[in-house]
Amino acid sequence: MEKSLTEYREERCRDIEDNIREIRDNIAEAAIRSGRSPEDVHLMAVTKTVEPYFINHAIHCGIDLIGENRVQEFLGKKPELDLDGVDCHLIGHLQTNKVRQIVGEVSTIQSVDSVKVAKEISKQSVKNDLVTKILLEVNVGEEESKSGMDYDAVPDLLAEIVELPGLSVEGFMAIPPICDDVTLRGYFSQMHQLYVDMKSKNIDNSNINILSMGMSADYVQAILEGSTLVRVGSSLFGARIY
Repeated sequence: MEKSLTEYREERCRDIEDNIREIRDNIAEAAIRSGRSPEDVHLMAVTKTVEPYFINHAIHCGIDLIGENRVQEFLGKKPELDLDGVDCHLIGHLQTNKVRQIVGEVSTIQSVDSVKVAKEISKQSVKNDLVTKILLEVNVGEEESKSGMDYDAVPDLLAEIVELPGLSVEGFMAIPPICDDVTLRGYFSQMHQLYVDMKSKNIDNSNINILSMGMSADYVQAILEGSTLVRVGSSLFGARIY
């Protein structure tokens, strides 16, 4: 017998509650193992393909940071979301022709992968009298299939981007290749070294305090190597329904 909508929602909401508790426990344990406090690692709920009803339930369970991959999907859901006290980030690839639509709708764009995109965010932010927080996306595994800045180019590109008005560079984001645990930890460690190096320079027009790395399959390893923000979707909401 098929479940009713109410039964389906109640069951899925219970699963979300259980998942949040388990993820928070895992985060706390990994943070302590890495010599930090659990409060030093922020949990982002990634809401790609998730209905507003379940996003709101996660928010009511204490989630205060959500990340969406696509501009249109976020803008379509936003009117139905209970966003009081909730921070919203764009985490997916951003085309320059979509920048105008998203500036002012989220606090932070995590996926700035080129000077060209940064310039357009700067232009739209200035036009709207805003300062948009951004993270520089780094292609740490040098994969042709992924967007992101070359690891070695980041210092020079950062120096160029911080000169743009209407932006505040808050840190870095990365998605390492799928690989064995030792290699994965190496990529995360490499990103942490970049983060520490750039943070120590106290560069003008930057406030580097976020290292966004780690997703459902690898957030524990990312925290052990210094991540300050993990982006968890399917482990929190369940398998994506397309």
